[in-house]
Amino acid sequence: MYGIALVRKPGPRIAEGIVTHLRREPVDPVLAESQHDAYVAALAEAGWRPVYVPPADDLPDGPFVEDTLVVSGGLAVLTRPGAEERRPEVESVARAVRELGMKAVAIARPGTLDGGDVLQTGSTVYVGRSARTNDDGITQLAALLPERKVVPVELKGVLHLKSAVTALPDGTLIGDPRHVDLPDLLVPEEEAGSHVVPLGGDRVLMAASAPRTAAALEARGLSVTTVDISEYEKLEGCVTCMSVLVAAQDLSI
Repeated sequence: MYGIALVRKPGPRIAEGIVTHLRREPVDPVLAESQHDAYVAALAEAGWRPVYVPPADDLPDGPFVEDTLVVSGGLAVLTRPGAEERRPEVESVARAVRELGMKAVAIARPGTLDGGDVLQTGSTVYVGRSARTNDDGITQLAALLPERKVVPVELKGVLHLKSAVTALPDGTLIGDPRHVDLPDLLVPEEEAGSHVVPLGGDRVLMAASAPRTAAALEARGLSVTTVDISEYEKLEGCVTCMSVLVAAQDLSI
């Protein structure tokens, strides 16, 4: 087992989730639930034990659990989401990480920080300046992670940093240069190809909406698992934002 995967089931109000850069489309709550089940099953099959955060049926964006938490070296940083209506999501996540025995600290006002703006690779932590994450939030995160190099990143036309770029297991950044200016980007075949979840070893998780990118990554020697998350993509969601993976060694610190 690599560790645990914090997840939260979608509630009946998921279709009311916040949409910022896309035209709103109808979301099927029943299909969203079955897609979430398949997503969690893929994580479990890859060696990540699912741990469900308590349901939040009155919070439409609740299944996007990544935005509430940043984990680094056994430290659980509880975020302060930039969208005020999402801040109540953090309380139940805080209970979950404390039940796991992790040390928890919190971003304080006036800072705002969404976990979707935080990309960790090696000793570097890239943090997007976005409508959801401000400079104070970035400064607080840097102070909480003195052993890491925190690099602010400007964004263009996307909700979160990890809407534009993620990292492959070897540290290669894969992303869309239209939205983020970072050196040596591997440009994916589809926009959804920017969203990769390393699962351990050479395994990665991607959305089924990026088949050409998946094929390209397999040609690079990666083992790619794909899942259909179409209902979440309508809400600007991607495979990264539906879970927080906590490595086994971080649970034992």
